[in-house]
Amino acid sequence: MTGQTSPPGPPNTPKAQRVLVVFNPKSGKGDSDLPEFVRLLREAGAEVVQRETKKDTPLSEQVSDLDAFDILVAAGGDGTVSSLAYTIRDSGVPLLAFPAGTANLIAQNLDLPTTAPELAALVLAGHCITVDLGEIEVGGEKNGFAMLAGAGADAAMIKGSEELKEQFGVMAYVLSAMKQLNPRKTTFKLTVDGQEREFEGIGVMVANFGMANYRMPITTDINPSDGQFTVVLLKAGNLLRLIPNLIDSLRAKLNLGDPMFSGNLETLNACEITVDAIDPFPLQYDGELMVETTPFTARILPGAARFITAAREEEVET
Repeated sequence: MTGQTSPPGPPNTPKAQRVLVVFNPKSGKGDSDLPEFVRLLREAGAEVVQRETKKDTPLSEQVSDLDAFDILVAAGGDGTVSSLAYTIRDSGVPLLAFPAGTANLIAQNLDLPTTAPELAALVLAGHCITVDLGEIEVGGEKNGFAMLAGAGADAAMIKGSEELKEQFGVMAYVLSAMKQLNPRKTTFKLTVDGQEREFEGIGVMVANFGMANYRMPITTDINPSDGQFTVVLLKAGNLLRLIPNLIDSLRAKLNLGDPMFSGNLETLNACEITVDAIDPFPLQYDGELMVETTPFTARILPGAARFITAAREEEVET
């Protein structure tokens, strides 16, 4: 039948005409499907420009001409993705979190596929969701994060995994967690939206996205589009004791009953939080370790990023 036209796409679906790919060659093991992904986009008629991250070149320079592109692809680990998302915050340019790192938790939270053909098709379809970002400030220096920032046991786990990642990949995080059998406890001092409080525990996580590996929910009711963080206070004696909390979160997500292990952690909501500790603790944001330790301040940046994904907003909540 002739004379028919295709119905228009949804209003938030951009057409992939010019695509900027910024990639970190040191992420993961360097064996991602990025070359095939770029080839497929070009075969589909997109103009693709590739730029490699460099230690001495600020990301802002890599994307200084962003207004000449329709889509930005951040190819690397979570640190690369969140840093680029923060750099282009509030620009409205759709961002693909291309999974080229070790854990790729942001891509997992967005329920992205892992193969080049599926990712290329996703870019060409162009469906986006708008989510919040986090901004972390330590010693006057500001950085961005998409998933979570934390001080204490989770940062120590990431630090311990660094020399294991090349050999064990994502299992490095599990092996490092198993070493944290007796993490230090301390008294944390919090200022939560202007209100002060203290608690004794092994760490604090400030979460925007809420899923760990294999899309296991860290805890319930984490929504990256609600304009606030979910702050997780870790009271358990070691990280392995938090496994029951993951089970609780799955039970809640699948409507299987009330929590059974609620004593290991506490959650609260905040738009801005300052975390200090009597004993200085290491700090991480989206897997990136900071030389500085506590105190730090995290604040929410509502609706600051547009991520490309086929998932609906409710599908990236826990």
